[in-house]
Amino acid sequence: MSVLRIFAREILDSRGNPTVEVDLYTNKGLFRAAVPSGASTGIYEALELRDNDKTRYMGKGESESRAQPGPYMASSACFSLQNVNVVEQEKIDKLMLEMDGSENKSKFGANAILGVSLAVCKAGAAEKGVPLYRHIADLAGNAEVILPVPAFNVINGGSHAGNKLAMQEFMILPVGADSFKEAMRIGAEVYHNLKNVIKEKYGKDATNVGDEGGFAPNILENKEALELLKTAISKAGYTEKVVIGMDVAASEFYRDGKYDLDFKSPDDPSRYISPDQLADLYKNFIKNYPGKLCQEAQEEWG
Repeated sequence: MSVLRIFAREILDSRGNPTVEVDLYTNKGLFRAAVPSGASTGIYEALELRDNDKTRYMGKGESESRAQPGPYMASSACFSLQNVNVVEQEKIDKLMLEMDGSENKSKFGANAILGVSLAVCKAGAAEKGVPLYRHIADLAGNAEVILPVPAFNVINGGSHAGNKLAMQEFMILPVGADSFKEAMRIGAEVYHNLKNVIKEKYGKDATNVGDEGGFAPNILENKEALELLKTAISKAGYTEKVVIGMDVAASEFYRDGKYDLDFKSPDDPSRYISPDQLADLYKNFIKNYPGKLCQEAQEEWG
């Protein structure tokens, strides 16, 4: 089954910023996908295009009236995909990348390309008559499927919060849970215990939340955030079932080959630390805390 029509529109994400939503039509019906948008992006990530119209949404719009990549990509993709079956996900994705022709998707924008790709995936699942997760598993060559361990982003720093923390996300992962249902319960219980721990130590105002719903106490030391998590996990009674993860987003505080762990304060190169010093900090974290996940730990690894 091939694509009959694709339409892209501007919608608002959870932060009140515009993003792209795509409607894709086949003989099976309408398939819709909305594209996520992050507060911080690494320098190696695909380019998210905006219309740069400063009179609306502070230049972050996806205005169709300005013939920006969302609608243009949709019409171009529709024309190019008319003779391609929607179950051929890899072929369609490669075709869109060829149409864009850039290394970082700067012609159409990753936001427009991803919207079409997601909608195609939903249409492909419907064409095969299987749930979306099964279709994705088939595309990945996975015969068996299992629900993932949920990662709860419970303390926010970096670009996600107005506190002093440099590192962006501190997460808990209930790896010892016997089911997804139990993992969700454990995560919720640790979250509420964490709120009480923060409130007792720093006061009620410290339980305000950041961009992604995690608490954002005004602390500077990343080790202190890990200590809060360790205490909350213990108070909840899940020391043997929960580990800690981090999305450091090191690119946010990477400065001239070094790292500024107080980058939200006025710039002072004298406080920068070397990549080796940052690596030593991670080693200390792993030694003293149940850490199992560290995302974007060092920028020079990119």
